[in-house]
Amino acid sequence: MGFLLWILAVILVVFGVVQLIQGQILLGVVCIVVGLAVGPGGWSIFNSRKSRA
Repeated sequence: MGFLLWILAVILVVFGVVQLIQGQILLGVVCIVVGLAVGPGGWSIFNSRKSRA
């Protein structure tokens, strides 16, 4: 599951960078933020909100 999330995050971030280069600022930024949210490392929307002890 983590590998699939990583692949999806990479695709979204690359797509976002391409959109930024083409001048689509809003779509590019949204794709990059969603890619960072979906990725398994760092901040992820799929992590539980419980405190880690």
